[in-house]
Amino acid sequence: MSTSQQYAQAWEGFWREASGTPGDAIWDADPSLTAAPHLELFAPHADPALPVVDLGCGNGTQTRYLATRFPRAVGVDISAAAVEHARRADTGGVAEFERLDLTDTEAVRALHARIGDANVYMRAVIHQSRPEDRPAVAQAVAELTGARGRAFVAELTGAAKDVLAEAILRPDGPSPKGSLVMKHGLRPAEVAEDEVPSLLRNAGLTILSEGAITLAMTEFRPDGERIVLPARWFVTGRAD
Repeated sequence: MSTSQQYAQAWEGFWREASGTPGDAIWDADPSLTAAPHLELFAPHADPALPVVDLGCGNGTQTRYLATRFPRAVGVDISAAAVEHARRADTGGVAEFERLDLTDTEAVRALHARIGDANVYMRAVIHQSRPEDRPAVAQAVAELTGARGRAFVAELTGAAKDVLAEAILRPDGPSPKGSLVMKHGLRPAEVAEDEVPSLLRNAGLTILSEGAITLAMTEFRPDGERIVLPARWFVTGRAD
């Protein structure tokens, strides 16, 4: 089995076992803490008339919020089980969901052919991708944005790995959410400080804006403080 197949199987296993309920996954924070503030950074650069594609949508929590801000929202995930969760939770039918492997160039191009240039929202996908797959993920962002779209990309920094390990590996044992992540081998991987912007530029994209950010988790420390992971955000697209 290839590493890409193992990666897909790990995510499928996780989402098959997860309930899909909003907030059940450790990273599935409410949109008021995630997509909403991210759009404040993204909005000055994005054409609101274009559709938006949520890459690595999981159970669709953020996609459903994005659907309130764009005329069409499409959530894609490598896991069929995640897509099932997302469709089931979207009782109002505000978004579309489909399985998509971002390393499958032809499938990515087919999606672009159907919806045209789009805005892209991608949160913490590259760090979970195999190193050899990361250029293809960045190329998928470029393919979907086309000439007119823009992308918001948020990725964990190297320091996030220690914060997350501390949160999951508690003295009294991993939390239930942490246990499920560990069971399926979905641990944060190392991403060099300049790797994400380099991947985006090599895909033909220009960094239009960037900065530091924290990504909210659904876990809390014993003192009740929400766990947040250090990250960087990038707005990118084809050069004007």
